[in-house]
Amino acid sequence: MHNLGLTTLFGGVAAMSALKLKSFGSLSRELPTRDVRMPVLFMGHGSPMNGIEDNEFTAGWERIAQEIPTPAAVLCISAHWLTRGTHVTAMDLPKTIHDFGGFPQALFEVQYPAPGDPKLAQETASLIQSTDVGLDHDWGLDHGCWSVVKKMYPDANVPVLQLSIDYHKPASYHYELAKELAALRKKGVLIMGSGNMVHNLRMVDWANMNTPDYGFDWAHVISEKFKTNILNKNHKALIDYMSLGPEAKLAIPTPDHYYPLIYSLGLQSDKEEVEIFNDKYVAGSLTMTSLRIG
Repeated sequence: MHNLGLTTLFGGVAAMSALKLKSFGSLSRELPTRDVRMPVLFMGHGSPMNGIEDNEFTAGWERIAQEIPTPAAVLCISAHWLTRGTHVTAMDLPKTIHDFGGFPQALFEVQYPAPGDPKLAQETASLIQSTDVGLDHDWGLDHGCWSVVKKMYPDANVPVLQLSIDYHKPASYHYELAKELAALRKKGVLIMGSGNMVHNLRMVDWANMNTPDYGFDWAHVISEKFKTNILNKNHKALIDYMSLGPEAKLAIPTPDHYYPLIYSLGLQSDKEEVEIFNDKYVAGSLTMTSLRIG
């Protein structure tokens, strides 16, 4: 369960286009407006091995895919694409990125050949007015994205894009930026944050890696605080997460896996409720807790 996001912080930036299409009306849209707004997801993605294993967590992802409308496209905000500035993948055929080490060869052989959608990338960039969004032709789909989407849409017949996380910005910035993406929900785009609410790899209890639903006391404390604030729609407390007590510092030693949750919450409307699923602990210091919003 290796997080190599920090090592790729500046990777590929030189190859990214700084193109910004400010005139939303000038775009030729391929996605028509739908009567039904797509839900928003936050997926606790956990180990890359979930991409090739069948377990209770992958069953949860598969169930959600069966219950919601088939999306016109998926826009994923993954914990593993951290950049300076904000970028969206804009290639026709995003590559499958194997951004991990120490796993079986079978995991490195996985390919998820879902198409991209350059026009949707342009439209996504145009919606975000708070910052320039680069159109990226270098990244692809990292394991925070494909390990989940592969289980949801195994035929790879739904276009998939990724939106990067500007790692130099605070949670409040990401929460407000997410709101600018709301129009995509009416066009059938499934927006999905992928990370883990509690994610402290340094404190993983390897001896209890296979012990079901095993969490340290501090992990239980902060997980309950997270869920209470989510269900009460107290987003301010979740944005200011370090105010939730010392357990938050243990759960979020770095915010890379937490920021995707903030994107998902930023897209929640006042009337939308939340379903919590896959709400389990792993190896003491991780949670797989996931959300369906709307």
